[in-house]
Formats: sequence, C-alpha cells, structure tokens
Amino acid sequence: MRYIEDLKEDDKIMEHYLCKEKKKMQSKAGKNYLNLTLMDKTGTINGKIWELNNDIGNFEEGDYIKIDGTVILFNNDRQMKITRVRKSREDEYQKSDYIPTTEKDVEVLFMQILTFIEETKNPYIKKLLENIFVHNKVVNSKIKTHSAAKKVHHAYLGGLIEHIVSVTEICLFFLPRYKFINRDLLVAGALLHDIGKIIELSPMPESLYTDEGQLLGHILIGIDLVSEEASRIENFPHDTLVLLKHLIASHHGELEYGSPQTPRTIEAIVLHLADNTDSRIKIFEEALQKSNEADLWIGFNVALGRDLRKTWLSEYE
Repeated sequence: MRYIEDLKEDDKIMEHYLCKEKKKMQSKAGKNYLNLTLMDKTGTINGKIWELNNDIGNFEEGDYIKIDGTVILFNNDRQMKITRVRKSREDEYQKSDYIPTTEKDVEVLFMQILTFIEETKNPYIKKLLENIFVHNKVVNSKIKTHSAAKKVHHAYLGGLIEHIVSVTEICLFFLPRYKFINRDLLVAGALLHDIGKIIELSPMPESLYTDEGQLLGHILIGIDLVSEEASRIENFPHDTLVLLKHLIASHHGELEYGSPQTPRTIEAIVLHLADNTDSRIKIFEEALQKSNEADLWIGFNVALGRDLRKTWLSEYE
C-alpha cells in the first residue's frame, strides 16, 4: 500500500484509493476534465483526469478505485495526474487502510466529556448536557466517530470529539486567569459549539455535506438542537438558553467567517479564541505531517493564508 502521506513528486503510482469527491470541471480553454479528492487513512490528495478516454472506467464518489498516475507539484501542493482508473474489486482493498482516525482513545475522550458535565453546578445546564450527550440517541451514537470538518481540520474518524474536548480544555485553561467568566456557561458552550456537525456532515469516510448542512449549516442546526432539548426541561431559564445559543451563534468570531452574530459576552470571546486556537494549530500540525521531510518551507496554506515554515534549529541539531 502506497499511503498518501508518503507520496513524493514524480512518483509513479498504481494503487487503490477511496474517491472522496468527484467533480466534472471545465478548464479556461473549454476542456472537460475530472477533479478528484483521493483519500486513505493518512490523508487526501487532489487528482486530475485530463484525458477522458476508454482508460477511464465508470466510478462515483464513495467508490474505491484503482488509479494509474504520477505525482506532480502544483502551487507547492502535491497532485495526482491520473491516466487510468477503474473501480476496485472488494478483494483488492482493506477498508481500515482508507479511513483516517484520531490517534486518541475516543472512550477516554467521552469519559472526559462526562466528567465536564459531572462538574457542572448549574442544574439546568447540567441536565441539558446530560440529555444531549447521554440520552439523545443521534448525538450519543455519532459523537465518538464523527469528523469535525469536511477537510480543513480534524477531518477524520473521531475528529469531532477530539476537537470538542480540546476546545473545552483550552477554555478551562483560560478560566482561572480572568475574572467574570461563568464556568458552567463557558464549558457548555465549548461542548455544544460544533454539535450541529453531527447532522451537517454525513458519517466517515464520505463526510460530505447533508441537505441540512448545505441549507442551514452546523451553527443553526446546533442552536435548534439545544433549543429543542431545553424545551423538554421544565422551567429552563430563558436567559440561560439565550446565552447558550449566543455562544454557538458567535463562535466563529466574525460575520464573514459564518457566525450570524459576533461575540458579545466574555464567555463567547473565550470560546471563539479557544475554538480558533485549536483549529488553527491543528491545521498547521496537519500541514507539517503531510509535508516532505526534507523541506524547510512547507508552502502556501490556503486555510491559514500564508506560507508555512518548519522550526528547525540547525545550530542545536
């Protein structure tokens, strides 16, 4: 198995990969081609099929395919130039080779969530969190396996629960350092800020946007879920619910980044910074993992909007 993380420029590849995405495109010159996202458990790589001839078999998104191609560099990113492709037979691949998975123990992560809930003092917030993470069948069945994104960060099996726990831990790091922060409100916001992604994205390995994801997005989905669960708790305080929904609504920080509202409470500011910290650093970490070992400069990263450099300190090595 030639894993994607090990592929280098000019490598000739004849291997099986999962076709995560398939799009029919047209070049500026009017030439039709296929744009693919190929995936295995180590990551993804973009693939292009420029010649749509008899060597290109029928296949769809979600199929395992055997490709014949060459790795090239385009804008400092690896890309597969594919000349032949066919759908793989079931005896030609092992699914475990193709689904990227968190390196952390999801059972331990879930126990951490339960601990955060147990430490919550506010009885209404505690009951809400218990209802969502323990008693809600959709959340409880998917929280340990769902990805946190389609491809930007934590885009792997268990990525969502890893991200949720990490953001909560960062929030708790901030908590004793500043005044006026409501611990229960902040922790609840951290645990719930991305809960809508369970419905926004389909399960791994596809991890594609659902109809609800395309039409509403995880922020609105999350707010609806919290509102519905709170309505089942007798006398749930209206102000508490509004503040919780604000945390979800504003966690992206800015309107241009998808938040319908900017952070207006100290808990919302902390949550946004914690979420941004975890996602940005994870993007950098994943870029480092995918980079060529010998390269000092990784190249331009679209998500971070800058060129990235490794921190080799040669004078100490």
